Amino acid sequence: MKKEITVSAKTVDEAVAKAVSELGAPSAEAIEYTVLEEPKKGFLGFGATPAKITAAYTVKGADMALNFIKELVDGMGIDAKVTMVEQDGENKLIRVDGESAGVLIGHHGDTLDSLQYLANLAANKKVAGEKREYCRITVDVENYRMKREDTLRALARRMADKVLRYKKSVMLEPMNPYERRIIHSEVQKIGGVSTNSIGSENNRKVVLYLDTEENNTSAPETRHEEFGEF
Repeated sequence: MKKEITVSAKTVDEAVAKAVSELGAPSAEAIEYTVLEEPKKGFLGFGATPAKITAAYTVKGADMALNFIKELVDGMGIDAKVTMVEQDGENKLIRVDGESAGVLIGHHGDTLDSLQYLANLAANKKVAGEKREYCRITVDVENYRMKREDTLRALARRMADKVLRYKKSVMLEPMNPYERRIIHSEVQKIGGVSTNSIGSENNRKVVLYLDTEENNTSAPETRHEEFGEF
């Protein structure tokens, strides 16, 4: 999305700084501007005229997502710092850090996942005729995702050990696609145990089973396991 404004100030540099602030750009290098009028000092303080410029700033998808998260955090009255971290290509990580930011996580990250979904909508919403590369946004609160991933990987190893020890399949509680991928990835490192996902929509579960049970993952001997938050 492209934003354009016309601003005036005593000097061109001051006009540029004012434009950067009003456009919400990260720096003067991020905007394009044209000087319409150079400033004139006048005589004895009379007849002085300010500098006038037109400035334009193309807001990137990641910046729109960042502004969305900042406005939401401010609107909720949460005392937290919102920052964006560069990742590979167009991938961006938005971090929310603060003692009261935990409310944005929810049960097993449900609220955080919803927040991330909305941030991606904000980042990739296109204005008619606009060309924009797809930008993938990950939102994390107080390093929750890394802690959660560690918890899930430990769970995968623990359940795989049960499968090998008791020779019975283990079914975990429903998980979102991101969490299921972590379980599948970790179990792939363990010999003799495989995984599969069963169920539909929001009720999909991971089943861990002996490789010899590959065609019988829904056997009645399957053990159901649940786990809490870290």
